Amino acid sequence: MLQIAATLIEKETAAKEAEKANYLAEHCPPLSLPHSMQELQDLCRKLHAKIEVVDEERYDTEAKLQKTTKELEDLTQKLFDLRGKFKRPPLRRVRMSADAMLRALLGSKHKVCMDLRANLKQVKKEDTEKEKDLRDVGDWRKNIEEKSGMEGRKKMFETSES
Repeated sequence: MLQIAATLIEKETAAKEAEKANYLAEHCPPLSLPHSMQELQDLCRKLHAKIEVVDEERYDTEAKLQKTTKELEDLTQKLFDLRGKFKRPPLRRVRMSADAMLRALLGSKHKVCMDLRANLKQVKKEDTEKEKDLRDVGDWRKNIEEKSGMEGRKKMFETSES
């Protein structure tokens, strides 16, 4: 099996080399260098003309490629729009104070202090009657502890007699 694969690979390489030789023979005639200066200049002019033609073709193919890639990007964007799914960039959490943010945006022009807590109004809490009543009642656990056991019942009995 390995021998068959090796022979097939050799045949493929030989076919590729033959194809390459045929292509070069077709498109690139053998170079014959002339001996006079005028003939050399004519040869150079012909080569330059061929180079210009090849460059024009390359430029045209690059322009077509850029146009098709732009169309592809537009179509993919339309596809995302139609699906309703947008690719969201990963956002990083930045911890910055308002002063630091303004300094970053405005540079050295920033002279205003943005301490937001400094402008807040101080409110004094007033005691309401309900809160006073709740404080006077006290802790409910104390009342239960006092009433529990025989002593608590004795106190209840004494308070009810008098």
